Amino acid sequence: MEVLPIAEWITLALVVLLGGPVLFLASRRRWLSRQGGLFDCSLRLSTKTPGAGWALGVARYSGDNLEWFRVFSPSLRPRLIFPRSVSSAGAQRDPDAIESVGLANGERILTLELVGGGSWELAMTPSSLTGLLSWLESSAPGARYR
Repeated sequence: MEVLPIAEWITLALVVLLGGPVLFLASRRRWLSRQGGLFDCSLRLSTKTPGAGWALGVARYSGDNLEWFRVFSPSLRPRLIFPRSVSSAGAQRDPDAIESVGLANGERILTLELVGGGSWELAMTPSSLTGLLSWLESSAPGARYR
């Protein structure tokens, strides 16, 4: 006789358990987009295996910093921060056959070089790439020569 209420509670629990994380990630992305210009941007975290090591993410401009966040992370803090004063655009290229499987269609790869000698590979759409290049070049005069 109480089979129906038990089934309703189980269904409600499943909806909350499965829908909660999806709702959180959607609201997190909306919150991040309100803080600055947000765009899809994959980042290569590991170069040990050719064509592998890419992580889906989003990036946003925050003052003089480019902040990168993982897509499937509960954190509200950026995983990496690239200050404009120590970053410069390196080589651009199309993804190779192995990389194109893990990246979105039509993305280009940019090597972001840092003054300290490190470099990171970012993959994004051509329009986002144009925006990033404009942002990198638009620093105040003399800001790179302190």
